[in-house]
Amino acid sequence: MIVHQIQVGNMQNFSYIVVDDDTNESIIIDPSWDLIELEMVIKEKNLNIKYIVNTHHHFDHTIGNEAMAESTKAPIVQHENSELKHDITVKDGDIIEFGNSKLKVLHTPGHSKDSICLIGDGKIFSGDTLFVGNCGRIDLPGGSAKELYHSLFDVLYSLDDNLVLYCGHNYGHKETSTIGQEKITNMVMQKRTEQQFLDMMG
Repeated sequence: MIVHQIQVGNMQNFSYIVVDDDTNESIIIDPSWDLIELEMVIKEKNLNIKYIVNTHHHFDHTIGNEAMAESTKAPIVQHENSELKHDITVKDGDIIEFGNSKLKVLHTPGHSKDSICLIGDGKIFSGDTLFVGNCGRIDLPGGSAKELYHSLFDVLYSLDDNLVLYCGHNYGHKETSTIGQEKITNMVMQKRTEQQFLDMMG
């Protein structure tokens, strides 16, 4: 699995093109803002885009959906809690297949009701659930500190420490990390009670 991590727009978003190295079949994760950058990678590498996948519905992760769907003819995939227009609905535990590659869907609400992470081939695409050094905000509609606590500690904390973290924004001191590194250095991943987490998140 080859990952093209592309920073786009003035909110430091990351869009991703994830390629199955055996077949060149690929998915786009969170197409946004500077779509010309994504188009260039697709054209240069002669990629066949199977799906457009959104980690959640917020506009800064989805505004490229329509244009990329039109240019690639790929269906849009979102969690079943999303109220945005999409073609394929997924839920926790579902598998997204492209070529010989697979990514498992983890439902991780907290930043939004429809937030998902995608995990496979030693990688995790965390959207705005977990950043390098922080987590997504919880003060937008559908945000919940309690739900985020359980997503972080019941779901992500138990994952393989070696998973490479690819998140939704370039807000950290580096562009990627690992789950293990975030357990050590990320304040939101330090073990605490639910109430302590709620207090910390305000």
